[in-house]
Amino acid sequence: MKLLLLVQNINIEDKAKNAPDGNYEIGLFIGTYLPLVVLIGLAYLLYYTAKKRKNTDKNNRE
Repeated sequence: MKLLLLVQNINIEDKAKNAPDGNYEIGLFIGTYLPLVVLIGLAYLLYYTAKKRKNTDKNNRE
């Protein structure tokens, strides 16, 4: 388990310093934060659909 954590430990600042050009830095930034944004969007979508379903179920019982 510790080996996996060591492999995943990536220092973005070092990669940005050693970047061949500005496009690499942009790609690094997008690749770092895009998964986080996608997961937040997915969590919101699941929350919204669960909330909508809860309201629909409550209205159908009445």
